[in-house]
Formats: sequence, C-alpha cells, structure tokens
Amino acid sequence: MRFGATGNPESLGAELLETLVKMAPTKEEEIKLREYSGDISKLGSAEQFLKAVLDIPFAFKRVEAMLYRANFDTEVKYLRKSFQTLEEASKELKNSRLFLKLLEAVLRTGNRMNVGTNRGDAKAFKLDTLLKLVDIKGTDGKTTLLHFVVQEIIRSEGTSTDSKNVNLQDSTLSKVKEDDFGKQGLQVVTGLSRDLSNVRKAAGMDSDVLSSYVSKLAMGLEKVRLVLQYDKPDIQGKFFHSMKLFLRGADEEISRIKSDERNALTQVKEVTQYFHGDTAKEEAHPFRIFVIVRDFLNVLDHVCKEVGKMQDRTMVGSARSFRISATASLPVLNRYNVRQDRSSDEESSSP
Repeated sequence: MRFGATGNPESLGAELLETLVKMAPTKEEEIKLREYSGDISKLGSAEQFLKAVLDIPFAFKRVEAMLYRANFDTEVKYLRKSFQTLEEASKELKNSRLFLKLLEAVLRTGNRMNVGTNRGDAKAFKLDTLLKLVDIKGTDGKTTLLHFVVQEIIRSEGTSTDSKNVNLQDSTLSKVKEDDFGKQGLQVVTGLSRDLSNVRKAAGMDSDVLSSYVSKLAMGLEKVRLVLQYDKPDIQGKFFHSMKLFLRGADEEISRIKSDERNALTQVKEVTQYFHGDTAKEEAHPFRIFVIVRDFLNVLDHVCKEVGKMQDRTMVGSARSFRISATASLPVLNRYNVRQDRSSDEESSSP
C-alpha cells in the first residue's frame, strides 16, 4: 500500500484526509492492532483498514501534514482577501467625498440647533452620533433630523450634478424643476452604500477570529516539520521531498500573510483615529468603526426611501424646528476634524 507516497493531497482529496484523521486510533488501540496476530478476516472492516495503514511508517502523521497542505491555499486566499477588504474599507471611509460631506452637514446642523449653548460651535463629533439622528424628531413628530440632513445633501448634490451636464447659458436650464434636482441628488446619496461596499464587508469581520486563523495557519506548519523529522534514506517515495518543497513555500507565504495583517490593522487603526481620536477605547473592538457606519448606512437607506416618497409633497423645514430629547447629544466634541473648505453650493443649501 503506497499511502500518501508523494505527499500530494490532491491524490486523496481533503474530504478523505479529514475522514482519515478522525479515524486515527488512540495509542492503546494502536498497540492492540499491532499486536493482533489472529485471523485478519475476523476483524471488522474498519479495524482491518487501520491495521493495514499502521504498517505504513508514520501514516497518520503523514495524513495530518497532507490535510494541512490540502487546505493551505484556501486558508491563505481567505486571509489575504479579508485583509485587502479591511484596507479598502479604511480607504473608502477616508476618501469618500459624499460621506465626509454628510458629516459636515450633520455638524453644521447640530451647531444651528445648539446656537446659544456651550455646544453651539462644535468642531467635531464621534461617528456614534450618526445613529442618534433618527431619534431627534421634527415638530411633526414623524420627520427625523436625518431626513433634514439628507434633503440638504440632496439639494446640493442635485444642483451640482445638473450643472456639470447643462450649460449655464442654456435657456432650458430655467425650466428644470426643483424635483428634477431632488431626484438626481437622491440618486447620488443612495449610492453611498455602494461606494462603501467594503465597509459593509469589514463590519462582518471579527479581529480575534482573523488573528486566530493566522496563528492556526502558522502553528499548523509544525505538523509538516514534525513529519519531516522521520525522513530517512531508506524510506522510499517522493513524500518527504514534496513536503520539503511545500514547507519552504508555505513559510514564505505565512510571512507575507502576517505582513498583510499588520498593514491592514495599521490602516484600520489610522482611520479609527482619524474619526474618533484616541483609539485606546476601541482596542477591544478594533473593527467597531465599520459596524457603526454599516448600521448608519442601513438607516440612511431607509430614510432615503422615505425622502423619495416625500419629494412629491413638502420639504422638511429648518434645523431649528427639531426637538432635542433629554438623552440626545449632538454633536460630541473634539473628535472628527471636518474640512473647512466648504463648497459654495453647500453653503447656499443651508437654511
């Protein structure tokens, strides 16, 4: 029986290798099978198979090494893709023009609401505040502050989008209705979820799980090193030569994966610090920033649908028409640093 002679897991398949690993006998069972000298036909089929396998040197250690090798490429691909997603999510948050514009609109609106208070000239707020926008109701008791902010962005985006496509001297421009601007702006705002698609993916990840996968991949390589200790000149077959080549390449691959992990976590920490300042409180949940934004995008999508229905009726009033509950806190100070170069269309959209 030339079981695993080449060390190539494809000759057996990962499923069969997993089954074989589960069939591995205990030390006591192994001794009994080796010492059995009776009629082999009187043993059960499983015992007959195991006794035959035990005649192969280091059979189950080979199986464990081969199973690790069979799953290696899949594990590496998953980890590399995960770390790439984290890097892309970090870039999306920092570079999304619309997301930053929305944050600025929230800050301006909060300052208008808080005129005359010690929170009336805020320069920053934490992203957690975004989730509170739907808790602040308008005077009608139905419309929320997020509805107002979304409509403010819609006006701005609709106008800027149309001006790119229409000559300002064109006489037909004056005939473009306000609701046309609104529809164009709404399309831009509803596209934010698409623009932050990697943020949504990153929100579903767990830093501890990813870290454990990397550790497990690195420690699993010891199974290959262990079986290579039994390499002897008198043992025939290509198993050990094949495993030595795999070990060399796998070692280099794991080093690259660890480097990818460090780079990704550094970028996540940087984007968290960019929006939240001190990251010490976020260390227990390093991907929390993505969870906050994902939850906000879910709320935003719902509000955009409602605003779309409202466009045929009345627009929301001014920021001062919203009631602030005793538990509301908008904005939280000294975190997200907004840009000062607001465009003129944003300013003109301010009520």
